[in-house]
Amino acid sequence: NKPEWYLTQVLMWIGNHSKFLDDKIQPILDKAGSSVNAGLEFSRALVMLILEKLAADIPCLLYDDTLFCHLVDEVLLFERELFSVHGYLSSFPSCMHILSEESCFQRWLTVEKKFALQKMDSMLSSEAAWISQYKDITDVDEMKVPDCAETFMTLLLVITDRYKNLPTASRKLQFLGLQKELVDDFRIRLTQVMKEETRASLGFRYCAILNAVNYIATVLADWADNV
Repeated sequence: NKPEWYLTQVLMWIGNHSKFLDDKIQPILDKAGSSVNAGLEFSRALVMLILEKLAADIPCLLYDDTLFCHLVDEVLLFERELFSVHGYLSSFPSCMHILSEESCFQRWLTVEKKFALQKMDSMLSSEAAWISQYKDITDVDEMKVPDCAETFMTLLLVITDRYKNLPTASRKLQFLGLQKELVDDFRIRLTQVMKEETRASLGFRYCAILNAVNYIATVLADWADNV
């Protein structure tokens, strides 16, 4: 239940050994005419240990939503630091390959959808759902975006950020399919609320729904260039 213990330990080992590997080991390899990068090979060997550990742990966690989600969150944080701080190569084995395996991946999709729907429930039932966060700042709030629409688009953006480093396009497309389902679900929810407001079509909430739809359509159009 604490995958961060070994993930953090590996990041510490990589960081603590980098100077020694660069200053002492790399010159020996260079002198021998080797193309091996000592730091990257050290990182790769440690990541292989993590992959073994994950392969053993994941089957035990698949049906505990809380522990499984925690594992995925920690793995994604680990991957981000591994690549951005330590220069790990995308061609090397990584944790995303483990998360892409069928049983694990399908479970990930399922819990991602479950928690996204829960988030949508809470954002639409909030007292501030139809109020703009920036209603008092005119130059920021030209579109008068209600809070629920902004929170929903942030939710989609966070999901994209979580799956964007998956190794295959087919897996990314499955996540895109989930996002399309969520957009359609949100559309249905907006329609239901709108039907309740038809008698007051110039009322506050009805206008907020139209602003939400306009905002979502605009943002999705902006995202159209993002492969």
